[in-house]
Amino acid sequence: MSTAALSISQSVAALQRGGVLAYPTEAVWGLGCDPFNEAAVMRLLAIKQREVGKGLILIAGDRAHFDGLLDWDALPADRIAAVDASWPGPHTWIVPATARVPRWITGAHAGVAVRVSAHPIVAALCGKFGAPLVSTSANRAGEAPAFHRDALDPVLLALLDGVSEGETGGLAAPTAIRDARTGAVLRL
Repeated sequence: MSTAALSISQSVAALQRGGVLAYPTEAVWGLGCDPFNEAAVMRLLAIKQREVGKGLILIAGDRAHFDGLLDWDALPADRIAAVDASWPGPHTWIVPATARVPRWITGAHAGVAVRVSAHPIVAALCGKFGAPLVSTSANRAGEAPAFHRDALDPVLLALLDGVSEGETGGLAAPTAIRDARTGAVLRL
């Protein structure tokens, strides 16, 4: 893989071909692919050395990217309002998933972790791709996440189809994950 930064258009083309990319998010570099391409997701999980049962986060640039994927009817109005009030932004929520979300995304869970990001690269990638992307930290399972591009593991980089242009949003820690049903914090 070339270490040259891919433009948004080049990144989207790689995603459409079933590629796995590194891209900047609010705090850390993420790994992403098309969540509906099972081969791409399985390759991402193999690269990361992550079990499918853990599930993956879906990230989007607009709430509409999740249309048909989330069972909003399973949540009371005040919980939906809390989720909506936090987006776009660095807030990940576990929301009940519809049957359209593949098991290789939800893993062993009934819900799916989702975030509408205000990060300009994420928003542009998802906007041009026209759908959400998988978002998991760009590191092997159990290793520290990369907060800067130069901290990305060269061994990991060699397994990817590209690295998107841009920098992280500068947050000091990965986004918190909350349960949309209760508001409980599951990861800080």
